[in-house]
Amino acid sequence: MKAAVYYENGPPSVLKYEDVEDPPVYAPGVLIKVEAVSIEGGDTLNRAGGPLITTPHIVGYQAAGTIVAVGKEVTHLKVGQKVVTVNAFGSHAELRSVPARNAWPIPDGFDIREASAIPVPFGTADDCLFEFGRLKAGETVLIQAGAGAVGIAAIQLAKRAGARVLATASSDEKLEKLKPLGLDHGINYAKQDVVLEAMKLTDNKGVDLVVDPVGGSTLQKSLLALGHRGRVSMVGRAGREPMTVDVQSLMAGNRSLTGVFLGAEIMTDRVHNMIQRHIDDAAKGKLKVVIDKTFPLKDAAAAHAYIESRKAVGRVLLIP
Repeated sequence: MKAAVYYENGPPSVLKYEDVEDPPVYAPGVLIKVEAVSIEGGDTLNRAGGPLITTPHIVGYQAAGTIVAVGKEVTHLKVGQKVVTVNAFGSHAELRSVPARNAWPIPDGFDIREASAIPVPFGTADDCLFEFGRLKAGETVLIQAGAGAVGIAAIQLAKRAGARVLATASSDEKLEKLKPLGLDHGINYAKQDVVLEAMKLTDNKGVDLVVDPVGGSTLQKSLLALGHRGRVSMVGRAGREPMTVDVQSLMAGNRSLTGVFLGAEIMTDRVHNMIQRHIDDAAKGKLKVVIDKTFPLKDAAAAHAYIESRKAVGRVLLIP
């Protein structure tokens, strides 16, 4: 099969388009013919500095396609069925082998490209907002990096739950694109002080919850934007800065900071069923998947470079 591989960590240019051996199908797993790869933020971080589990290494969490082989222990999935899959690596390829537990059926008629972009972003956003963020109707949530995949998912889920939604982005143009998804107030962090704006929009009370996939210096601003008993769900380090923050402000207002990692619980019934609900809702038009741009698999290096340019609003896909 063809795959986007690399032999050492580094910038997008380390990605090469090569022939590699087809992956095997394991007894508790399935093998899919990949039709769409959703490039996740973690994919670019892993390429830049994550472990090379295979040689050459095929990066990538998330991809959708058609099942071409089923392991002998699998009874709930079948050859010919379309699924979206998540695994620790291996998405940037024509074929992918994953545990059957990490494959979700795609409803008939639903665009497989849109389905490919759902599990990690929507599952992560759901956990940040509800499982760990404890968001309630009537509360105010601030979503950092609102134009990213987790941000776009979180805006929709928070609005649907009856929250007031604030979000940050690097331009007014990006913020305008988020309004139809449920954004109430946008903050252009390139021009505005995020903490001051959050306080202004909440009559100096602060927000109830912040979803922060950026980390670094942004995380400090997230903590300072909190109100009494406010919570921060920290879910990434897209900013690629050191995670050095002063947590003293948490004590005075009984505030809390929680790290969130979907992968830690993705094999549980709770997360598996929650992700399937989001896939089904998107297929019914109740949630929107925003796809910014698609690239051929052979142009994976260009796709990673485009993501790191921070021009995208929504997901960037690879098509084998």
